Amino acid sequence: MSPETALPHVDVHGPVALALAAGRPVVALESTIITHGMPYPENSWMAANVEAIIQAEGATPATIAVVDGRIKIGLSEDGRSALARAENPMKLSRADLAFAVAEGRTGGTTVAATMIAARMVGISVFATGGIGGVHTGAESTFDISADLDELARTPVIVVSAGPKAILDIEKTLEVLETRGVPVVAYGVDTVPAFWSRASRFAAPLRLDAPDSIARFHAARRALGIEGGMLIANPVPEQDEIAAEIMAVHIAEAQAAATAANISGKRVTPYLLAKILELSEGASLKTNIALVENNARLAARIAKAMQSL
Repeated sequence: MSPETALPHVDVHGPVALALAAGRPVVALESTIITHGMPYPENSWMAANVEAIIQAEGATPATIAVVDGRIKIGLSEDGRSALARAENPMKLSRADLAFAVAEGRTGGTTVAATMIAARMVGISVFATGGIGGVHTGAESTFDISADLDELARTPVIVVSAGPKAILDIEKTLEVLETRGVPVVAYGVDTVPAFWSRASRFAAPLRLDAPDSIARFHAARRALGIEGGMLIANPVPEQDEIAAEIMAVHIAEAQAAATAANISGKRVTPYLLAKILELSEGASLKTNIALVENNARLAARIAKAMQSL
């Protein structure tokens, strides 16, 4: 769909509409972290805190979701709270975003679907936790997230804490390179691994300031290079969980998923819930901290882009 034909299916929340009309910085936020990534009530608190952080940085938050078939660009406090309590919401990516619209369904938007919706209304910066990617064993299961292709085609800056550590990070980086997606580590030389500040993989690119990221994005647009870019922002040091500790939890969770025949879209929510149990809640605290950290950086990038 082009933005013009999409707009009849879109509701832009008042503060977001005003900010876009005035050319003020806006940061998109996904909603699968609310519907599938965290339990209630932590998901509701997290969503409210992240929006408050973006506002404190001088930008407008726009949490994106589909509610009763309507694509919501920004949610009211009541709408956000209702989404956090929603029963059996869909997990929406490129393949089923239009299905939810056509069938009047409610769902949380993944990285891919959030990028699509953000582009419809002209939002260029998006904060999330971690992106999807190539799952362990994908050489036989072909379980590769649509997030990677979306990054290659949709011109949105995605600020994350790197690929989710439950993934095969090496293969995820290879696919991103093949698709021509810049992976920029923020202030570090290695790719962050979600709950941990560093993986064993060198960062393809490094930038140390929001202004630099904004200039890079502007240069790509000026040169006619399609697609977005991934900013890999390490979780604050005081909030990280050591990679060697997480590796044990991840291996145990993946073994449990295999034993339970978990596949497809159920894999990531299952693994996150299992790791939450195995880490005795520590993974959730770190997850919240990294999302807040990413939102702060995304707001600063959005402001830097406005100045350009």
